[in-house]
Amino acid sequence: MTFILGLTGSIGMGKSTTANLFRERGIPVHDADASVHRLYRGRAVAPIGAAFPGVINDDAVDRARLSAAVLGKPEALKKLEAIIHPLVREEEERFLSACRKAGHGLVVLDVPLLLETGGERRCDAVLVVTAPADVQHRRVLARPEMTRDKLAAILARQMPDAEKRRRAHFLVDTSHGLLVAQRQVGSILAVLAGRPGHARAVEASQHA
Repeated sequence: MTFILGLTGSIGMGKSTTANLFRERGIPVHDADASVHRLYRGRAVAPIGAAFPGVINDDAVDRARLSAAVLGKPEALKKLEAIIHPLVREEEERFLSACRKAGHGLVVLDVPLLLETGGERRCDAVLVVTAPADVQHRRVLARPEMTRDKLAAILARQMPDAEKRRRAHFLVDTSHGLLVAQRQVGSILAVLAGRPGHARAVEASQHA
């Protein structure tokens, strides 16, 4: 039975780097953000264009325009999530089905808002990627076109890091460098080696 490890963390914590550490160990990872990017160039274009006029450019969703249309607007954000979340879940379910058929004992679901959306219910365990707030802010504010106001709006949507850590089964602290994070991932894999997934998590991923 496939063990489903949910990987999450707030913006700037090093979640993508940590997900890649699992990939390097041969663990299949489903990246919800990458799924959204694909959908913004495919199946999600028509419904998002209908809901948010002016955000489509060259037959794809213009992420900057869409961000401007929903950032700081809770009702608009709910409308977007109602469109995109079911499509992402369909891709996730296809990923899990393929991994089960291939006999993978462990898979990772990389989901930025895993805990905020109740996604932990379809996982067997949760890994939270974390770092001190000053490290997080420095990383994020170094990104192109990022501002303190934009960062504040993003963090307002996300569960506080302290609460995420409280709910986690495992932690990876990325503030100590790549080698330390690699060792932490190795320790997690050692703990999970051969551990079967729970039927409730498998059923949730199939039917939720």
